[in-house]
Amino acid sequence: MFSATHADQANALRPNTLCEALDIRFHVDDQGRLCATMPVGPRTHQPFGSLHGGATAALAESLGSTGSALLVMPEGRMVVGVEVNANHLKAVRDGRVIATGELVHRGGSTHVWDIRVHDEQGRLCAVCRLTNLVLERRS
Repeated sequence: MFSATHADQANALRPNTLCEALDIRFHVDDQGRLCATMPVGPRTHQPFGSLHGGATAALAESLGSTGSALLVMPEGRMVVGVEVNANHLKAVRDGRVIATGELVHRGGSTHVWDIRVHDEQGRLCAVCRLTNLVLERRS
């Protein structure tokens, strides 16, 4: 579904956004799924030294919203996130987390993403769901 060109386009959208501030970087895996990585450290920690749940939600929303945007921008449309949830399963204290997105519904007005977040050892850390609303681009 996604290609290296899509990853380049996604990374080109990073400047002056939360993705840049959190160092979220996009790539496409060998199955054509859009993925994003984010470092785990002081910038993304909660007070007790592990990955903040809000940072995980930001990673998931960034991945799914960017993926939907890449699909609808050529049609002159845009997306906005309307719901994100995250189930946090395992604490991560350092390294990078890797989010992998699967578009489970591509409707005319909504997109729904399933996003899995793993640590560098491949352990599942969070399961997220994102719903985007697809809109006509405003001038």
